Formats: sequence, C-alpha cells, structure tokens
Amino acid sequence: MLLALLIHLVAAAAAPALVSRLDRYAFPVLALAPASVFVWLLTLGGEVAGPDAAVRTETYEWVPTIGLEVGLRLDTLSWTLALLVTGIGALVLLYCTWYFRAYDPALWRFSGAFVAFAGSMLGLVLASDVLLLYVFWELTTVFSYILIGHNPERIANRRAAMTALLVTTFGGLAMLVGFIMLGESAGSYQIDAIMGLAPSGAATTAAIALVLVGAVSKSALVPFHFWLPGAMAAPTPVSAYLHAAAMVKAGVFLVAVMAPTFAEVSLWRPALLTLGVVTMIVGGVRALGQHDVKLLLAYGTVSQLGFLTAVVGLGTRAAALAGLAMVVAHALFKAALFMVVGIVDHSAHTRDLRKLSQLRPAMPWLFGFTVLAAASMAGIPPMLGFVAKESVYGAFVDVVADGDGTGIGPVAGSLVLAGLVVGSLLTMAYTLRFVWGVFGDKPGVERPADLVAVPVGFAAPTAVLATVSLVLGFFGSALTDLWAGYDHLFPPGVHHAELALWHGLSPALGLSAIAVLGGVALFVWQRRAQYVPTAPWMPSAERSYEAVMRGTDRLAVEVTGRTQRGSLPFYLGSILVVVLLVPGTALVLNRTWTDDVVWFDSAAQAVVAVLMATAAVLTVRSRRRLKAVLLAGVSGYCTAMLFLLHGAPDLALTQVLVETVTLVIFVLVLRRMVPYFSDRPLTRARWLRVGIGAASGIFASGIALAAAGVRIGDPVSVEFPESAVEYGGGHNIVNVTLVDIRAWDTMGELSVLVVAATGVASLIFLITGRGGVQSPANPLPSHQDTGRWLRAGRTLSAERRSIVFEIVTRLVFHTIILFSVWLVFAGHNGPGGGFAGGLMAGLALMVRYLAGGRYELDEAAPVDAGRVLGLGLAVATSAALAPLAFGGQVLQSATIDLHLWAIGDIHLVTSLFFDIGVYLVVFGLMLDVLRSLGGGIDADAEDEMPDLPGSYTDDESTPMTGGAR
Repeated sequence: MLLALLIHLVAAAAAPALVSRLDRYAFPVLALAPASVFVWLLTLGGEVAGPDAAVRTETYEWVPTIGLEVGLRLDTLSWTLALLVTGIGALVLLYCTWYFRAYDPALWRFSGAFVAFAGSMLGLVLASDVLLLYVFWELTTVFSYILIGHNPERIANRRAAMTALLVTTFGGLAMLVGFIMLGESAGSYQIDAIMGLAPSGAATTAAIALVLVGAVSKSALVPFHFWLPGAMAAPTPVSAYLHAAAMVKAGVFLVAVMAPTFAEVSLWRPALLTLGVVTMIVGGVRALGQHDVKLLLAYGTVSQLGFLTAVVGLGTRAAALAGLAMVVAHALFKAALFMVVGIVDHSAHTRDLRKLSQLRPAMPWLFGFTVLAAASMAGIPPMLGFVAKESVYGAFVDVVADGDGTGIGPVAGSLVLAGLVVGSLLTMAYTLRFVWGVFGDKPGVERPADLVAVPVGFAAPTAVLATVSLVLGFFGSALTDLWAGYDHLFPPGVHHAELALWHGLSPALGLSAIAVLGGVALFVWQRRAQYVPTAPWMPSAERSYEAVMRGTDRLAVEVTGRTQRGSLPFYLGSILVVVLLVPGTALVLNRTWTDDVVWFDSAAQAVVAVLMATAAVLTVRSRRRLKAVLLAGVSGYCTAMLFLLHGAPDLALTQVLVETVTLVIFVLVLRRMVPYFSDRPLTRARWLRVGIGAASGIFASGIALAAAGVRIGDPVSVEFPESAVEYGGGHNIVNVTLVDIRAWDTMGELSVLVVAATGVASLIFLITGRGGVQSPANPLPSHQDTGRWLRAGRTLSAERRSIVFEIVTRLVFHTIILFSVWLVFAGHNGPGGGFAGGLMAGLALMVRYLAGGRYELDEAAPVDAGRVLGLGLAVATSAALAPLAFGGQVLQSATIDLHLWAIGDIHLVTSLFFDIGVYLVVFGLMLDVLRSLGGGIDADAEDEMPDLPGSYTDDESTPMTGGAR
C-alpha cells in the first residue's frame, strides 16, 4: 500500500518535467500511475472483499520516540473507495489529453497537483491512524485549492478556491479536535482502537459532533453546501474527479467508517438524517433553477451528497449495503456527466442550456452514453443507480415499519423517507432538464455554427463509466457478496439485505415509481410554465458567508486601526498589561512558592544588587543619552559581578564582553543623535507608564522566584557536570554544553547571528550606499608605516588624533588577539570558548577603529565580513558533519590524547573545531557591525558635512573626502 502512495508521489514530482517535454500528451503517461494501482487493487479483491474478508495492514515507523507511525489498512470499504479514486482518476487524466489546449502555460502545475491530489485521496482512504487520515485530509484541501484556482487571473477562480479552502479547513480543524478527544479516550489513534470505544458519555458525544462537522463541511452539506457550486469555476476535469468521485466523498467515507460503532450516539442519526434530507431538497431545488449545465450538475452533486450522507449515516445493515452501492453509482454517473459538460463546452463553446440545441444528431454516441449515465442518476432500471436507490428505499421502509434497531419512531422515519422521495423526485426532474438542456431541440435556437467534432478519445472515458453503470446493474447479487465485508459490521436487520434489479412488487419499487413519475411531471410542468425556481424563501448560505467574511475584514480593520498606531510605548504597554493581568494574577493568587526564600548568600551580593537597581533607576531618569547608556552599562557590569559571586566566572566573562561591546555600539549610534532626550513633564500618561514598568519588574522577579520555588523534579543540569567530563571531555560545563550537550542549539544560533549581521549591514549600507572594505584616496604605505603608530593614523586630522591612544593601541592590539585565541583553546576546561574569544577579538578591532578611524579598521582586518561569517559557518558545519565519515553521529565529539616531545601531554577534543567556527562567526559579526554602525555612519556624516573640522585627510593638512568625524 505504501508503494501505491509512492507511485503517485513519484508521478506528481515527474509531472512538470513530462508536461514540459510532451505537453498535454503527458497525461496518458501520468494515467499509468493510478491505473497500475487500480489493477493491483483488483487483484486483492479476493482477500479484502466478500463474506470472509480480511483486513490487510501495513505499519512503518515514522517518529518512534513518540510512538508515531505510518499505518495503512485495506478493508472492504477502503478497497471500494480506493478503486474509485484510482480508476476514475486514470480515466480523468486520459480525458485531460483532449480537454486542455496545447501549450497551456499552467499545465505543468495542474498536472502535478492533480496526481498529488489523487495520491492524497488514496492515502486518506487507506490510513489506519486518524492523525494520518487528518494529514491526507488537509492535503486534499490544499491541492484542491490549487486545482480550483487553476486560472488565478480570473476572480471567480480565486474566490472559489479561497472559499473552499476556508470552509473545509475550518471543518478539518474541528474534526482534528474530535480525533484527539477520541484518541485520548481510546488510548490510541488507530481507527480499530477508536472503533472499540463504547459510544456513550458526554465527551464521546462532543468528539463525534466535532468529527461530523469536518465530514459535513467536506461533503458540502447544509450549511456548508455553498462552496461546492462555486468550485465549478475550476476546469471540468477537476469537477469530474474532485467533486464527483474523490474529495467530496471524503466526508461520506468518514461517516461510513464510523457508523458501525457510533451510529448509536444520541446526536448521530438526528443530525445526519436531518442535514442529509434538507441538503438533498435544497440542492435539488437549486439545480432546477440553473441555466449553466455545469452548475446544474454541481447543485445536483450537493443534493446527492445529502442523500448519501443520510443513507450511510442510518447505521443499519441494509442501509450500509445500499449506501455503498449508491456511493459507487454516484461516482460513475456524476464523473461521466461532468465529462459530457466539458465535451459540449469544447465543441459548442457554451454551457448555457438556452443556447444549446440540435446537438443530438451531431453527437449521437455521446448522447447515448449521456442517457445511460443520466438514467443511473435518476434511478431508472436497469442501471446501478436504480438498484442502489431501490435498496435505500427498502432500508428506510424497514425503519418506518419497526425501527430496524435504530430507535427511530414511525413518524420520524416516515418524514425522512418522504424527504428522500421528494429529493429523488427533484433528481429525476433536474436530470431531464440536463439531458434536454444539452441535447434537446429548442424552438428558435439554432445549432451552434462553430460546432467542433468530438474526438473518440475525448468521449471514451464517458463511455467507459456509463457502460460500467449499466453492466453493474445486472450483478446485484455478486455486489452483495462482494461488499458483505462492510455491511456485516452492522447487526442483522429485519430482512436479508440484497442488491437486485427485481425484488418483486414491494413498497420500495412503488416509491421508485413515484419518484420517477413525479420527476417527469415536474419537468414537463416546468418546461410549459417556463418557471425557474429562485427560492427567495430559503436562507442563502452564500450571503451569510459573505456577510461573515465582510464582518471579519471590517473587524480586522477596526482592531488594526485602534491597536497598530505606530507607537512603540503603546505596543509594549499593551503586551505588559496582558502579562500582568493573566499570569500576574495567577502568580498573586498562588503564593505557595514564597516559602524559604533566600535573598542573598553574602553581603557583597546585596551591595551589588542595590548598586544595579540604583543604576537602573538613574538610567530611566537621565536626560542625557550618553549618561543613560553608561548607567545601563553599570547595571550590566553588576550583573556580571553577581555571576562571579555565584561562582560562574565563565558567564561573568561573557557578560562583561557583551556589555562592553553593547556599550561601544550604543555610543557609535548616539553620535548621530541629539545629546538629550526630550524634556517631557510627568503627565498622567507617563505616571501610568512608570507604574506599568515597576509592576512588570516586580512580576519578573516574582516569576523567577516562582519558577525556582515550584520545581518538583531534578533539573536537567544536575547530570551536566558528569556528562561534561565523560561525554564532552572538558571541565568547563558551560562551554561543553554549548559545543557538545546542546550543540544543535548553538548551530541554530550561529545561523541566526549570520542572518542578523547580514540584515544590520544591509540596512546601513542601503542607507549610506557603502559597503565592504574602504580605501583612502591615496594608498597607504604597503610595507611600513614610516614612523606612524597606526597605519591609517595619517588619515585623521590633527584635532582628532590621540598619540597616547595610538601608542597603547599598537602595544595591546596583538596581545588582545592572542588572548582571544587562547580563550578558544582554553575554553573547554576553563573560562572562555569560541563566543568569548570572538567577542575579545572584536573588542581588539574596536580599539583600532576608535584610535585610527574607519580606514584603520580596514587595515586591521582587510577582509570582507561576509566571507568571515561564511567561513565560520562552513567550519562549524563541517565539524558537525565530519563524524558521519567515521560512522558517528552529527555533532559527535571525539577525545584525542597525545604526548609530544618537548611540549608534553595534549588533550584534544574535536569539538574545538566547532568552537573555532563559533569564533569566526562572532568575529565576522563584530567586523560587520563596526563597518556598518561605525565606518558606514562616519562616511555618511562626512558626505553631509565634508568641511567640518576633524575630517579625515590624506596628508597632515589637507582634508580628505570620504572620512569620518
């Protein structure tokens, strides 16, 4: 079974390439995929069908750690639906060869989506797990969206595709919740396990209600029926397959699967019978009012889906057999009739029955097969549609007579049966309207002048389906035995259910006659009266849906207008208020975590905490921007001190480096801003913000205490010290965690750093128009700096130079770089690591930049930052993948101990190479930030004011263009 799905997957993937080479003649090749699966399924009939049918299953591991697997099952019901999906799918693909014009630019997308849809529908009927069923269910929704919107230039296609997507997705989400509830109740998501549940209890009833919402929306029952006629904007092959044999059958299939167990749930029969009968009548009435023959068939499909749902939802053995026969009959005749519409549309260039006339002499064979398919839809012997419909009447006659174990009283049963007869009467009427509308001779209407002959291959799929509908009508007894594996899941009824052309003079035969004769009379009266029912008394689901969508759009506009004001304080305030109201309230009401709170371990911690809080308060009260930045830095350095006092030197080192880098970056940006914040009085709005900020700070402290105070299990980090040595080969727990224990997190963070650096630099360079390494107008000395302390020092004007700073920079730069490299190698056993080393190297670059300007930065690192970032990510990725070459796992480390003469013992862990990649990425990030926020802004400022004192110069006296202040 998995192979059958893979065949469709491969065909779907190959479809665009085939179409590009063969154009529309690729469809016969693609039809081989469902056709081969159809033949294979036929060979399994003796195993999965018949009175002694067995269930064929296949199970494949998917995510074994959580017990998720791909489970497939094939029983009588799924075998029958799979035959329809593959057989009709193959015929429709052949039909596409003549339907589409040559060199359709969207044909490659259509072909792939169609075959993928066929595979998804096959997976849906084969799934043995409700979660897997839901996956295929939503795949059919997505692919139907693509197929319905085949021509995105037309508004009708886009609107119909979006409507179908929204409605069926809504139902699918409701169904998923129901599946989860049933799965949790059964302890398994396998369909067989869920079917073993006792159909009782409020939870089961609620779950079944949600599942039925999904089934009803997918099969276009009232009130969700409006999406199906709108989907007729799709190409006719889509209608012939998705909306006749495949997608809309998904809901009916789901009801049929669950009926043996859940038909006894209190809401099952009332809901399905009521919705089924109402949908059948509504669809029939609307079909009689259509002039577009494709829309006529669409509303007829809505009507027939209501009929099918009512039958398979009844939950008796006779109804199960009749319902399965009706599902097959409907797929055969409705797919054939939709293909007829496509042929007529291509030949006569119209689908309006008021403009079609005298086609019967021009298309005699097509007319004959149309009559066969239409007779099956109307329930006229000897077609399969008649055999199935008469069996339906027989099943409901049993319910009216004695309930047949359903608990339905004679009055309710009679009403349902009367509704089905009225619906069948309407079916006969709109069937005649369809045949007359397409092939009838209408007074005053001429045959279309540009009528095109119908190729034999174009009509062949219709002929096959219509012929099968006729032939199967004579094999009722064989079909009864074939489908016994499904209907025997239900308890025996009052009489033996059997499909046959002749059951004698029975009430069911009388009801069939009433429906046929009544339908003929209604059609004749409609023609003579020229009455087209508009049904103004019916509530319009389309108008209701449009009103809901307009209201939703309007609500979105109003909410956006009131909340998206472009005010950052408003956004932050809204978020913080919600946090204070929801989790903050829960925190206040549950204060069990406040016991045994240790405020500090030493007086030094308390002093540092007070200093940090004081600096934070002074930061928000400062009017000078630079002062605020420095005070914020004090808070950061105090945080590093707290780390150190708590025995975490590695975290303290990293915090100091990050704080220093952040401080410098803030200063670089502040150069282009006014020195003071705006002077605003303490209004009520500002006092409100102060209150929200203070409350948020208290909440953050409280949630930290609560998180530590309510722990009931041992933290995962308890095992880290031992794992750091045994697994990572190092004694620095923090570094080993980064490069070994949680190396996947670090890998993701490296990617984020690269993206962030690229984004920041791109934004600045887009504004300034500069990027990469900059060079002064006159080249700098290539071999020596001729007595200058810094190579690019001469590019600064005398007012901007500091000889002491230049001397110190030249003395300490190389030492800092060496220290950064030492941090990388020492980090596995002591404070340091690739991240800290990269920050340290970045600080060395900062010193060179601050001392000598942007050209000095380029002299210190004459390489593009993007290359360094890419190299670092490549080194880290290579180190991660290298163990695979030696039979290991991704990011696995190895420990190598060496003894080198004159050096001594060397303890090497291969994760060092991963840490080198981290070092290069962080170094590249620092270089990128300095070039963008430092040199880029400098150059932009000098372009604006090139004559300012302090500009860069190319000698000791002449100002130089392109420098920074």
